[in-house]
Amino acid sequence: MATMIRRIDLRGTPAGRLSGTPGYAALVPRAGFDVEAAVDVVRPICDDIRRRGGDAVADWTRELDGVDRADPLVPPEMIAGALERLDAEVGDALAESIARLRVTCQAELERDVTTDVAPGATVERRIVPMARVGLYVPGGLAPLVSSVIMNAVPAQVAGVRSIALSSPPQKEFGGLPHPTILAACALLGIDEVYAVGGAQAIAMFAYGAASCTPVDLVTGPGNIYVVAAKRLLKGVVGVDSEAGPTEIAVLADDTADPAFVAADLISQAEHDPLAASLLVTDSETLAGAVTAELERQVVQAKHAGRIQHALSAEQSAIVLVDDIAQGLDVVNAYAPEHLEIHTRDAATVAAGVRNAGVVFVGPHAPVSLGDYSAGSNHVLPTAGAAHHSSGLSVRAFCKNMQVVTYDERALAEVGHKVVVLAAAEDLPAHGTAVAMRLAATDAARES
Repeated sequence: MATMIRRIDLRGTPAGRLSGTPGYAALVPRAGFDVEAAVDVVRPICDDIRRRGGDAVADWTRELDGVDRADPLVPPEMIAGALERLDAEVGDALAESIARLRVTCQAELERDVTTDVAPGATVERRIVPMARVGLYVPGGLAPLVSSVIMNAVPAQVAGVRSIALSSPPQKEFGGLPHPTILAACALLGIDEVYAVGGAQAIAMFAYGAASCTPVDLVTGPGNIYVVAAKRLLKGVVGVDSEAGPTEIAVLADDTADPAFVAADLISQAEHDPLAASLLVTDSETLAGAVTAELERQVVQAKHAGRIQHALSAEQSAIVLVDDIAQGLDVVNAYAPEHLEIHTRDAATVAAGVRNAGVVFVGPHAPVSLGDYSAGSNHVLPTAGAAHHSSGLSVRAFCKNMQVVTYDERALAEVGHKVVVLAAAEDLPAHGTAVAMRLAATDAARES
């Protein structure tokens, strides 16, 4: 079975849009992912749940998942029982992933900062955790138990007190989420778990339905309908990102091990037929060797059909460049979710990366490590959003709130300037609110 991964030759192609030449981002296409069209599909679902609540959740779960559950809340004993039945080695691996991610989350937790602007005048930047969040964990092609960890640990470290989690019901498990997902919830102490998937889960979190009260923020990856529901309901509820199909880009030179590179491209293609696997290299020799490795390794993979589809589709390619400097320009323009660096002096090359969800440096830091146990988070920006967005972290679960404290003398010192600026904006009542206080202070001093 041939992978038929295509090649794109960008050697000699300038960056940017010189003389009508499109930029690198346009020359390295992604999979089609029409969120706007999907919004029209999910709108009736979300509107129905807004109107009818839990009854609508049950009806849509029956229609879309073939599961009949009047109450989507998973009984606590089922969560505890899943942990008791969990394979010991899987439990140990989950515990290690939790511990490593908790270390990095605790290190990045921001602290309150108070600034003395002037005598008697302070502005405090206070870090306030969200009161209640909803975590979404996919369960379609694969039960993404690791997503339980990636969502829950930063929320817990941030100090979120109320955490609900939803994952699609599985017919083969009695209409409950996958038991490994339930076991991970038990490990993390999450006891509010719902057997609801897709757009209906996002609407349940946003509006409140059945026994689920509304949340302030929804996080977690999902299929195009989950993404569409997030876009539709953004504003009703906070959302982390619109994460689409997974992506890997590998920037490599002739020092790279072609077997490693091929294995890593395959690892992400395994996720989804829409997954993107991209090799950017200045070595034709490496390109040929990786192609040969793909031919050899894909046929041995459990999900060979899915992988073959992703590798041969338009979103996957081997991109030839003049040198690693041009390669950096290409990957920065592409802004991949995951970027691996397999080059000489990989750390120096990695320092030139501006746009990526996460960067893996050297041959012993594959994306798969980050998917589970690196201590990084795998809920990351896709579809070029790494140009402006970051992966999920503690910060996503916190708000910055400013607290302003001025005493009488401090206001008197700057108050006249406030009055002047208010007049300049033709908002005299703003100035009056300050001027009357200044007058009261002057009167008190004269008496």
